Parts: sequence; C-alpha cells; structure tokens
Amino acid sequence: MPRPKWFFLSLALSLSLLTLSRSVAARQFVLVLSQEDFKDDPGAEPDSSAEWDELGDGDSHKSEEDLDPGSWRPIFEPPSGDPQPLSESDAAYYSAVGKLMSVNPALIEDGAAEIAAAAETGHPASQSVLGFLWEMGLLRERSKGKAFLYHHFAAEGGNMQSKMALAYKYTRQDMFDKAVNLYAELAEVAVNNFLISKDSPVIEPVRLHNGAEENKEALRKSKGEEDEDFQILEYQAQKGNAAAMYKVGLFYYFGLRGLRRDHSKALSWFLKAVEKGEPRSMELLGEIYARGAGVERNYTKAFEWLTLASRHQLYSAYNGMGYLYVKGYGVDQKNYTKAKEYFEKAAENDEVGGHYNLGVMYLKGIGVKRDVKLACKFFVVAANNGQPKAFYQLAKIFHNGVGFKKNIHLATALYKLVAERGPWSSLSRWALESYLKGDLGKAFMLYSRMAEMGYEVAQSNAAWILDKYGERSMCMGESGFCTDAERHQRAHSLWWQASEQGNEHAALLIGDAYYYGRGTARDYERAAEAYMHAKSQSNAQAMFNLGYMHEHGQGLPFDLHLAKRYYDEALDHDRAAKLPVTLALSSLWIRKNYADSFMVHVIDSLPELYPKLEAWVENVLMEEGNATILTLFACLITVLYLRERQRRQAGVAAGEVAQPNLPNELGVPAL
Repeated sequence: MPRPKWFFLSLALSLSLLTLSRSVAARQFVLVLSQEDFKDDPGAEPDSSAEWDELGDGDSHKSEEDLDPGSWRPIFEPPSGDPQPLSESDAAYYSAVGKLMSVNPALIEDGAAEIAAAAETGHPASQSVLGFLWEMGLLRERSKGKAFLYHHFAAEGGNMQSKMALAYKYTRQDMFDKAVNLYAELAEVAVNNFLISKDSPVIEPVRLHNGAEENKEALRKSKGEEDEDFQILEYQAQKGNAAAMYKVGLFYYFGLRGLRRDHSKALSWFLKAVEKGEPRSMELLGEIYARGAGVERNYTKAFEWLTLASRHQLYSAYNGMGYLYVKGYGVDQKNYTKAKEYFEKAAENDEVGGHYNLGVMYLKGIGVKRDVKLACKFFVVAANNGQPKAFYQLAKIFHNGVGFKKNIHLATALYKLVAERGPWSSLSRWALESYLKGDLGKAFMLYSRMAEMGYEVAQSNAAWILDKYGERSMCMGESGFCTDAERHQRAHSLWWQASEQGNEHAALLIGDAYYYGRGTARDYERAAEAYMHAKSQSNAQAMFNLGYMHEHGQGLPFDLHLAKRYYDEALDHDRAAKLPVTLALSSLWIRKNYADSFMVHVIDSLPELYPKLEAWVENVLMEEGNATILTLFACLITVLYLRERQRRQAGVAAGEVAQPNLPNELGVPAL
C-alpha cells in the first residue's frame, strides 16, 4: 500500500526539506513596451509587399516533407495508399531510425551503426540523427563537440531539426547574433507550415507531470477516441445533440484531446451541427472552405458561411470576411475599406485575429496610411493573447529595428516561440502517444530529440521519465542500458536546461539532488544556488528550503532572522504551506529561545532517525493488514480519548473532582 505523502509531515516537519506539490504550467509570454522602445524614424519594413500570404497562398506547392526533410512522420504516421518510392539513401535512413525507435538493444545497436555509415556519405538527415546520438551518449561516449559538428553539417545540408538544435545551443551560449538568424529562418518555415498544412498551429505539448505528481487529468484527456469522456460526447452527438456535434467536429478539426486531425470527419460533424441550428459550426465551415481543408476550396461558400456566422454575433467570423475582402476572394472585388471595418468589429469585440489583421494593414499600409507604431500596438495585443503570427511579426520588427529599436535578445525569444510550432513539433504528439501506450523507451527517445532542439516541456518530460521510471525508461548509455549514474546525470542535465527556461520545479529538483546527494555528491552550497534560482521564479517550496538551510547553517550562513523571513515568504506565496511553515516557525522559536537545550538536540537528531522511521513505516505500518489494524486501533484510541475529555469537562462543570478510571471502565463516564 503506498504511503500518503502527508504522513511524515506531522511527524518530522522540521527534519527535512518539505515537498509542497505545485503545478508547473507554461509561463505566459507578456510583452510590456514603453515609449523608449520606439524609434522616431520607423524605417522601411523589410517585406513591404502590398499584401500578405494566408490560407496557403504562399508556398502551397511545398509539402511538410519539403519543409522538414528527414521528418520521422513516415515511421509514426505512414501515408495511406501506395507510399511514394524512396531513394536508396532515404530508405536506409528510415530503416535505421525505425531500429532506433524499436527500443530493442540489438536493433538499436544496428540502427546506430547504420546511421553512422549513412552520415559519412553526407546524408543530412542521418548526420542530424548522429549528432543527436553523440549528444545523448547513446552507445558511444558523450561528446558535445562531435554533436555540434554533425548538426552543423546537417544544417548546412538543409536539415531543420539540426538548425533548431544549433539555434538552441547558440542561445545557451549567449551567441544571439547567430541564434537569431537561425530562429528567423525556422520561424518562417513554421509560419509557412501553418499555411500549407491548412491547420491551425500545433497545440502546446502536454506536460507529463505537475510538480512531483503525474499530470493525470491532462493525460486522461489526451487518450483520443479511447477517452471515456470523448466516447460519451460522441454518443451524445450521434443521438442528435448539436453542441456535442460541434465539439466532436472541433476535436477532429484541430486534433484536440489526443485525436489525429481528420478534416473529413470534422466537416461531417459541422454540417450535421448546422442542420440542428448550431451557429459556431458555420464559422468553421467558412474556414474549411476558405482553406480547402478536406474539401475543394470554394471562397464563395466560405463567404456565405462566415456571413451567416456573423449574424449570430460570432465576431471572429468578421476576420475571415475581412480577409476575403483584402484578397478579393469570393466577393465582387477587393475592398480594403470593408476589410478594415470587419477587422475593427472583430477587434472591438476582443477577437485576437482582428488585432493581428489590423496590425498587418497598418504595418504594410494596405488601405490605410502606414503607421508602424500603431501596427506594433495591435501586434502586442494579439501576441499577449497567444497569436503566433503576431509573435512572428514582432520578432521581425525587433530583429530589423522597424518602428522599434533593435532588440536581438527579444527577437530571438519571439522567433523561438514561433519556430517551436513548426512541423517538427509533431514529435511531441508521437512521444505522448507512446507514453500513454506504456512504451516508455520510445517516449523517452522522442522527448530527448525534442529536448536537444530546445523544447522546455520535452526536457522536463524526458527528465521525469528517467527519474520516475528508472530502468523502465529504457535509457541507453555508452555501452548498453544506462547505469544509475548515467541516468541521474542525464536527468540532472535535462532538469537544468528546463530550469534555465523558467521551469521552477526543475530548479527545485536540482537543489534536491545536491541536497540529498541523489546521483551526485552532496553539496549544500550548490543546492542553495539551485533553490535561489527556483525562489527567483516565486517557488514557495524553494523559499521554505532556503529558510531551513539558514536555520541549520547548511550551505548558507546560520541566520535565524533570514530563516524566518524565508518561511514567511513561502507562506505569502502559497497558503497551502501554512501547516509546515507554522511548525517550522515553532522549531525556530525553540531554537532561538532555548539554544543548546534538550529540545533543540532532539530536533537536530531527528533527521538521522527519519530514514529508519521511514523504513519501519514502509515495511511494518504500511503493509495492508497491519495498516488496517493500526487504523482501527487509532480510531479506538481517539474515541476513548474524546469520551474521557468529555467526562472530565462535565465533571469540572458540575463542581466535582474527576476520579481516575478503573481498568474495566474503558473511559466510560461515571454516572
């Protein structure tokens, strides 16, 4: 029987660093600009063509394979029908990658050897994977230098995933002048992918854990058609529920809840929902016909559906109508005045797309006088509401110094946000599917590939698999399965990278590793550094830990005043810390007022007893039979105690002198 995490808190609150479970969510990117950021002379917009490309107008002749050469899609999403014939080098490459993903030691060894051989022939995708193998130290001594070299060759050959890896490496080394150019190229490919794939940007990767706990709710919702809630929803849709029809169509259209995108199914459900009078489906039908997603593109039908949706106060439909007037599609002719009116209606009703589209009009001077400052303000609103194309426009503006002063650091960060939505982000979906199927080795390999490319969620997910599942992670090291030391070292490296990108839980775990000596030598000073990093991210657990270390002089100066300050700060940031902080402050008060007393010595000796107590509870108390007996015994003692207290209180109230119980009274009040 697993022991409850709160069990030891009541026994040994001041003994060790506590584990306050906190959710680790993606941090919202918020841009705050001042007048000083603007330039007096806006300058020329580098791509000031009179129009902008949307809905596949740009490089629509290119496929995702063209945009992401060497993609592993043929392995995880084999094309239906007769596959396109592959060149001899590509066939050998995909065969080798398939062996690497098999998580069979013998096949992995063969696959690694085949990748190395193909890389020597100059095959860019093979060079990229070989760089990944050197970075991981998979069946070879880990070498960052060789990893960089092979990624460089692969990137020169056009491999986008190696460009992602290089851009991330340059960012970590503060070489932003090189990183920004790579991320700019990758972000442009990502935006083109939004257009070519006729899909909305990829949904954010799912985090496998919330702090120290598995993210069960998010994982449950990612099971696709096997999810019980989805099956209930689909049943309701089949029974004629219009709202359910719309939701099922939405899930298939965007690929939500672990479902693969299926435009044909989405179209079918939206049409059924419209027949039942569901207005939200009208807007999506307009988008489907404008994009040609699962149907032949028809701008006239698109405009009709969007117009119907707008009559039901669906203000986001105005964005599509405005766009059609900008391009002159499905309408009599181009009309920038009407387009602007529709975009303004959308923006006035807090539709992000309206702000973005107005930004494009003012940036490029389409139907309006060019005004870069006003365009930037619209883009900032859209970006702060998660519009990736607004991130891209702002990144170009900061990169080239158009309207704003040049800011290479900010441009790099914005480009990175967009680049991470490129076609290579499909790795995240395949990794999650593998994890949900229990194929931990494959999930770990896929998350590790993304981690090298700079995805923070993938870094923490890969580290989580290593820490939680140990040998079951199927981690491959220098000469076979990873040793404990190799796993700990790799997890530590991944947590550290995630911490650098703002994951507060990662910094906390690094501190714990140094504090307890998990996978590394115990080092209180380095633990304190990691906790300080987590504290800077407003982590209450780290604040508590720093207070504890000041109280005991571990890695930090012995300072009871600072200890109290950190304990108070932890409580201010997380009210759930009230009980541990209260007990810690009690321990602090005893230490301050009764230094060198028996109580202080008892408190200081408890950490040595804690592991023994934990083992005893694990081996004796928490066995199912013993736990049941002890629970009943504890309940009996509690009842007897409460009845005895009641008897004493009643006796005092009556002016009587309480008499001791006889052995056979069992605490029953005397009459």
